[in-house]
Amino acid sequence: MKRKYILFFLSLLVIFSMVLTACQTEEPVVEETEEVVVEETEEVAEPEEFIFGILMVGPYNDKGWSQAHYEAGLYVEENVPGAKMIYLDSVNTADRPGTTAAQLADELVQQGAQLVIFNSDDMKDDAVEFTKNNPEIFVIHASGDSVWEEGMNYQPLANMVNTMGEMEYGKMIAGCDAALHTESGSIGYLGPLINDETRRLAASVYLGASYCWENYLGNDPADLSVRVTWIGFWFNIPGFTEDPTQVANEFIDSGVDVIISGIDTTEALVEARKASSEGTPVLAIPYDFNGACEEAPEVCLGVPYFNWGPAYVRHISSAIDGTWETTFEWLPPNWEDINDLDTTAVGFVMGSAMDEEAKVTLQQFIDELAGGLNLWTGPLNYQDGSTFLADGETATDIQIWYLPQLLEGMEGRSE
Repeated sequence: MKRKYILFFLSLLVIFSMVLTACQTEEPVVEETEEVVVEETEEVAEPEEFIFGILMVGPYNDKGWSQAHYEAGLYVEENVPGAKMIYLDSVNTADRPGTTAAQLADELVQQGAQLVIFNSDDMKDDAVEFTKNNPEIFVIHASGDSVWEEGMNYQPLANMVNTMGEMEYGKMIAGCDAALHTESGSIGYLGPLINDETRRLAASVYLGASYCWENYLGNDPADLSVRVTWIGFWFNIPGFTEDPTQVANEFIDSGVDVIISGIDTTEALVEARKASSEGTPVLAIPYDFNGACEEAPEVCLGVPYFNWGPAYVRHISSAIDGTWETTFEWLPPNWEDINDLDTTAVGFVMGSAMDEEAKVTLQQFIDELAGGLNLWTGPLNYQDGSTFLADGETATDIQIWYLPQLLEGMEGRSE
């Protein structure tokens, strides 16, 4: 009997085992789940900070030369990853007596500057001194000629670049603009200090004015007066310079009806507006900064301006990526579009006070320059009557850059 129960129990175990095995061979039920794809994101490294410093001869907001450099610094920050500007303005002996530009450049280095821009020809000696004493710091000197191998002041400075816009073209355009609008035939040029740069720029005004006066208007060259009065610096320093406001008014009182500025500030515009509002029509052409006409648009014929941003981007980028090379450059306008701020070194904004017919003529003159018109072609004499260029002779860059006198036909001092 016991054996019978054991056999029954064993039979049950076998049956249970068979059922269990059958259950295990059935396909398992898998719940469908939504596949989640995790995209791997590549971390982009932040560019290393590169600090560049600018020493500005005047206030950063002067509506002229120094503001043009300040705006260029902002352009660099926008276009060069990691670039950061620091600056000191009003770097001149009147505003900072007893302090040199070289010492102030050292201050910028102490603040982290890896490259320093000296923004004035007036800083030439300090720029060279600093460059020699700091071979590990990159230096840009705006308007100097220290590393021009063919120039008169060449020095082998591997960490310096000289850059300058060929403003001679901008001043020729300004001179033409003035000639097209003067009723009296009398143009006044408000000059800064006297040196090679300022002589050649004043002479460029005369060349442009004379060409347009004679060739577009058909006037006698002898009936055109271009008079230069120098104030002694790039802007007014009371007790040191002539007062540009007073000089502008002397022009107006003597019959000048177009004043062209060669200084960094806007006194020519201010006094032209004042005279015009009082019944004496006077027009003006400021300098340096493309927004200068905003000071007095109702009397502004236009403005020749520098655009330093593209050159600064190139040189600062080369300092960062290790392709830096010492060079001297004298950059012409981009003749395809002289107001393309991403490419041109020099531009000209036509002012709202321009006559509509004159705009067409001035553009014709610009197109002639773009096509190769060279006004630095003889016969031309120096102011003292001696020969500068014989008939048909074209000036070299050296002759233009280091122009020793104003040109025959111009009024004003050459020294």
